[in-house]
Amino acid sequence: MAFSKSFPKKNLAGYPEWEEVTISNEDEKLTDEKARMENIALFSQCIDDAKGVLIKKGLMENDANVVNAAVALFEKRASHSIYFKERKAKEKFDTMQR
Repeated sequence: MAFSKSFPKKNLAGYPEWEEVTISNEDEKLTDEKARMENIALFSQCIDDAKGVLIKKGLMENDANVVNAAVALFEKRASHSIYFKERKAKEKFDTMQR
């Protein structure tokens, strides 16, 4: 199923009308794969960051603490998939407006 997002477009009266933009299945798959690769790299960074924070704060650096802290960091940072899809849809919308 293709990803879609609505964007406001002003009509002649100056009021917004919502226009739905759908990205192709191919673009969605490409953005999903890009997000997947970036999320893997991001989680690896989160693990390193979590270790650093635990060491800096003098907390126990056991696997469970590192993973819990890394997951918290990852959840805060890992909204890339939707972000990339929305950005792709916005690019398509902007192109349509020209």
